[in-house]
Amino acid sequence: MENRIETGWLFDFYGPLLTSRQQTLLALYCEEDFSLSEIAAREGISRQAAYDAVRRGAAQLESYEKQLGLLARHQRMTKGLEDSLEALRDAPGEKAEQARSILEKLLMQEEE
Repeated sequence: MENRIETGWLFDFYGPLLTSRQQTLLALYCEEDFSLSEIAAREGISRQAAYDAVRRGAAQLESYEKQLGLLARHQRMTKGLEDSLEALRDAPGEKAEQARSILEKLLMQEEE
């Protein structure tokens, strides 16, 4: 729970694997940027219950990432595409332009 952004990324990849309740609470926490107190008030639970549920959900997401590594793979691929595109930025010629176009399309697809 230390890093809300990382938890949000993990939620994007593995959220559907969580229970619907965990999905709801983590969506409020990660996507809506609700505080634990706001989540508790909205869901009619204690702040401690909200904290526990978010913490357990985040731990589950981390466990999925440890086992499957999809986020790390995505980040490596995106970085490789960006580095390749940057290396081709100043390269002259039609083939370089085609390669840049292909890489830009792949990056756009990866970001969706």
